Amino acid sequence: MSRTYTIGQAIESLMRDPLPLRFTAYDGSSAGPPEAEFGIELLNERGLSYMMTAPGDLGMARAYVAGDLDLHGVHPGDPYAAFAFMMNHTKFRKPPPAEALAIVRSLGISHLKPPPPPPQEHLPRWRRTVEGVRHSLQRDAEVIHHHYDVSNTFYEYVLGPSMTYTCAVYPTEDATLEEAQHAKYDLVARKLDLQEGQRLLDVGCGWGGMIRHAAREYGVKVLGVTLSREQATWAQQAIKEERLDHLAEVRFMDYRHVQEAGFDAISSIGLTEHVGVKNYPAYFGWIRDHLRPQGRLLNHCITRHDNRPRETGAFIDRYVFPDGELIGSGTIITAVQDAGLEVQHEENIRVHYAKTLAAWCRNLEENWDACVAEVGEGTARVWGLYMAGSRLAFERNEIQLHHVLATKTDENGDSGYPLRHTF
Repeated sequence: MSRTYTIGQAIESLMRDPLPLRFTAYDGSSAGPPEAEFGIELLNERGLSYMMTAPGDLGMARAYVAGDLDLHGVHPGDPYAAFAFMMNHTKFRKPPPAEALAIVRSLGISHLKPPPPPPQEHLPRWRRTVEGVRHSLQRDAEVIHHHYDVSNTFYEYVLGPSMTYTCAVYPTEDATLEEAQHAKYDLVARKLDLQEGQRLLDVGCGWGGMIRHAAREYGVKVLGVTLSREQATWAQQAIKEERLDHLAEVRFMDYRHVQEAGFDAISSIGLTEHVGVKNYPAYFGWIRDHLRPQGRLLNHCITRHDNRPRETGAFIDRYVFPDGELIGSGTIITAVQDAGLEVQHEENIRVHYAKTLAAWCRNLEENWDACVAEVGEGTARVWGLYMAGSRLAFERNEIQLHHVLATKTDENGDSGYPLRHTF
């Protein structure tokens, strides 16, 4: 006769070592030490069904976002400490078939029918039907809308006054997030060697932070483009409030529809992740064609620690960045070079992104009630999960952040790049 399991016993049986945190379930069972610093509470049967029908990160994320599973010992705006503890101290085992069958029977065959996923979940890649082609104009517009058109007010709470959703550069350990975002924009401007009267194109411009910085601090005429209508509206208003509209403009459009060319500089800050690796040749070729001779490109994007292709993971793909792709800096540099641009400098600033994410989580925690009122608790939980998890990934060198600076060297071999850089 096969053994029967409570939910708590089932969890214990799936662990290689004793469970180091406290687990409690709606059936009254539990596992792990009662005095543990962190705890997981499974609140209902739907949560169990999520976990049984999508084992691993996706099932737990569904239960957590839906409010069927809670974490104890951390705030939902910043569950970093619990994540770090679990990654350091929990190892799962794969039970033999007979044991797995006994667990399923004990917990209930009915729980193998998947509940509808939370409304925050985007369709998996293989079920997305918008033109059916990843990174087509229409499909890119859809997935950008999914992530960036959540609520400008929500992003104001999380990102702070800079409204900048990319890695900051901390000039000192104790610099504020705003100081670090200003330093990031100024570093980009110096790498591009911006001069008054020049023309800058910022592709994937977000809420216009780089645009306003370049216009205000350097007197540059700037065009920014974004596929997020909410971002474009917010950015245009910010430009008017700063009285920069004689220099700066943001358009709600795909960068591929920009007709102007001959730019002195192009900044791509956080867009390459959405382009798709197979589209790098077309992307960097497009940038080359829109730069003047000796013009500069600064490409700022999240990268992997190696150049081996791999999926982003179900949670990130369905809840955070649909169709997003990451690869190592070597692949990016190769694509930039193959497009005919000369790479002059590259830099890895991943440790700065870990600090940036910690600051965003702190903002989310401090403004939790307002964020929940604005977008709902499920969406707020998604952001807490992904930002805390991303912080861990940057800290552990699983992902990185690279700057690649390149020039459109002219036919005479003149790049316009100095003997010694000044940034």
